[in-house]
Amino acid sequence: MTNTNEAPVSVIGLGLMGQALAGAFLEAGHPTTVWNRTTAKADRLVAEGARLAPTVADAIRPGSLTIVCLTDYDALYDLLDTDSVELTGTTLINFTSGDSAQAREAARWAERRGARYLDGAIMAVPPAIGTADAVILHSGPQSDFDAHKPTLDALGTVTHLGEDHGLASLYDVAGLAMMWSILNAWLQGTALLRTAGVDAATFAPFARQMAAGVAEWLPGHAESIDSGSFPADVASLDTHVRSMAHLIEESEAVGVNAELPKLIKAMADRSVAAGHGAEEYAVLIEEFAKPHEG
Repeated sequence: MTNTNEAPVSVIGLGLMGQALAGAFLEAGHPTTVWNRTTAKADRLVAEGARLAPTVADAIRPGSLTIVCLTDYDALYDLLDTDSVELTGTTLINFTSGDSAQAREAARWAERRGARYLDGAIMAVPPAIGTADAVILHSGPQSDFDAHKPTLDALGTVTHLGEDHGLASLYDVAGLAMMWSILNAWLQGTALLRTAGVDAATFAPFARQMAAGVAEWLPGHAESIDSGSFPADVASLDTHVRSMAHLIEESEAVGVNAELPKLIKAMADRSVAAGHGAEEYAVLIEEFAKPHEG
């Protein structure tokens, strides 16, 4: 296991995120090799001590750790799936955006090429890289993650999710679903309150309190979902549906877009029609789990 700051690392792809990753490794004292099609993007990193590889093949050394941060999986294969690039004995950690099926296929491809492979997802903006606020997800063999965790710790809060290479991608989109849902709910509420002269800054502390309160419900709802039992100890889905109708009516009355609450109510209405009105809100998992029809 490599566990010193002298462990070398290569970073392929120097967009804003790739530059941030390479910079964090340099800051932590790791000898860092970089490569990018547009070499000028490496200028600042080279000035800070990075080595600019003349070719992508030169950036990847046997036994090395290589971080890949490209636009998509096609770019990954275009660069690395060639006879001129030797991958045997290397470990690739791929932060390229894609879906879980692509991640699993990339793992099989890497194995055929003789490389170890971890898929990853970065739940942070570039300026956060290198701080505890940067959550970095990895999936694949535990032993491969453990071997390089001391190096990866330079990036932020690193986590191993499991052996399935597709987990990082799935956690990524699940996290985005949470993010957009919270933001969209806040925007809906802000639009409503603005009709009464309440500005966003005034509403924000109350909205934050509500979001934190709802987050406290998640472990209990998770138990219901995992057990498949949804007793309505606090409020039934029927009660929630009546409140949804009120939200829609209020939005339309004050001239605010009601598409989002209508969408949510349509799913709840289907669940009620299926006989789940007396159960708790988490029973809606059955609607979310269905493929879209239409």
